[in-house]
Amino acid sequence: MDSAELANAFDYVRDHHTPIHSLTIVRNGHVVVDAYFWPFQQGQSHDVASVTKSVTSTLTGIAIGKHALELQQPLTSVFARQKIANLDERKRRMTIAHLLAMSSGLDCDGGHGEITLSQMRQSTDWARFMLDLPMRDEPGSRFEYCSGGMHLLSAAITQATGKSALDYARRELFGPLGIRDVAWPADGQGVSYGWGDLHLQPLDMARLGYLWLNEGRWEDRQLVPKAWMRAAVQPQSQPEGGDEKYGYGLWLQPDRRPSLFEANGRGGQRISVSPEKNIVVVFTGGEFEPGDVGAFILRALKSDQPLPENPSATARLAAAVADAATPPHPVSFLPPRARTISGRRYTLADNPLGLKSFVLTFSGTDVAQLQLTLANRHDPARPIGLDGVPRVSPGGNFGLPVAVGGRWESDSTFLIDYNEVGNINAYRFQLTFTGNDVDVELSERSRVIQDTRVHGTSAD
Repeated sequence: MDSAELANAFDYVRDHHTPIHSLTIVRNGHVVVDAYFWPFQQGQSHDVASVTKSVTSTLTGIAIGKHALELQQPLTSVFARQKIANLDERKRRMTIAHLLAMSSGLDCDGGHGEITLSQMRQSTDWARFMLDLPMRDEPGSRFEYCSGGMHLLSAAITQATGKSALDYARRELFGPLGIRDVAWPADGQGVSYGWGDLHLQPLDMARLGYLWLNEGRWEDRQLVPKAWMRAAVQPQSQPEGGDEKYGYGLWLQPDRRPSLFEANGRGGQRISVSPEKNIVVVFTGGEFEPGDVGAFILRALKSDQPLPENPSATARLAAAVADAATPPHPVSFLPPRARTISGRRYTLADNPLGLKSFVLTFSGTDVAQLQLTLANRHDPARPIGLDGVPRVSPGGNFGLPVAVGGRWESDSTFLIDYNEVGNINAYRFQLTFTGNDVDVELSERSRVIQDTRVHGTSAD
């Protein structure tokens, strides 16, 4: 690969302030690039979002290979001991393969912010909720992006193996691949989330991609049946409105050059595999377009043979990787109003984030403290970098770090960037203070919540 083109990718990220968190490239079995963009750091795990679906589908393939499940097995036979609502002939024809291909026929709405997923999560038994949905289409007739269907697959794995998808993966997939640092939540019935929220380190994501690249084989073991893996990367359904196709839990782009297949998650989480170029590319980030960086990687694939040595380009790439992991240089500014609001608790009106109150404490020009109280938790007091360098503190979701930076845009307006680095979500709070009142403009980069404004006041 051309080191100069890869170094250009890092220049692009820097110049465009691209919120990428990591980039890993494996070609011909060698790690070409393994880069981390501060404040995300090597050794940290990351929310892989809907890349989880591809892991769930891979585990389903393993279970099929071990005859715990069958690809064309009707779902009603997997849950034969359970009374199923809205049971008709179409539902009796729904199979494991239909769930894998997102063509189950269930009345599952993947639009409107995945409304069916939200309804499922509000129910007491998520798998039962999905299983009891009425049918809308004949199974196999239409693609519908359905996260709840992947959770139903996770429940099928548990039903067939007696283990959660996480425990089954530790034995049959993660363990053999050498993946140890894993977090994967489960519902109230112990079923691992089939659609998302799996957390992995980027290099371990690359291990999964390398497994898929090699048709389910890892070193001297066939972990996933080759026949199933080949079927998984063949078109099984056709999403509307684009050139992409869908296999079994994987997005396919067979008509582009080089052709590739991908595990794809919101915010820029991606495992891209091109057998044609013998390459695996892993991205993590906080809401960016991987294709913008991927264009440089494509240009770096100048040859399928060794390129001439280019020491200066190699050195430039190494320096770019090192610089990406380095915090920025500090600057600082602190207006008089900081003393006025310091230590005061501001209570907020109802808002989509569930933010009840906050306290800002200013004791110097470099670092402040932020204390948030939310409806579902009390966030620990966190340092805020005021000098252009976000401060990283532990204790976020899944114990992952949170990076917080702030700056005064004027004497009355303070801007906070609250970045859940390994969990994709990045919040921005614009606080405008007037007397005892505050107006908060709240936004989230990946649009998990819509932009909103909320008023608050301090009784201190």
